[in-house]
Amino acid sequence: MDKQQRLAAHESLEIHEALNLKTLALAKSKLMQGLVFDQELRDLMEKDVQQTMQAIADLQAVYARAPFRALVPDVRPTPILN
Repeated sequence: MDKQQRLAAHESLEIHEALNLKTLALAKSKLMQGLVFDQELRDLMEKDVQQTMQAIADLQAVYARAPFRALVPDVRPTPILN
């Protein structure tokens, strides 16, 4: 048996959807950071960004076992304001 089993087609689609959702959440969090003036809230949002980036990396590792894959860009959104 293969050490790294392939995902079923429906599992691959679900992982792809989760990746899309996490990528959109990351973009929103990064963009909203530029609009927040409260440092405590900004720190919380930065923690969310870091956790979301880790979740995306974890999902990409699982997605690598999909029998078919769409390219997932390596580009991550950056905040519009610092």
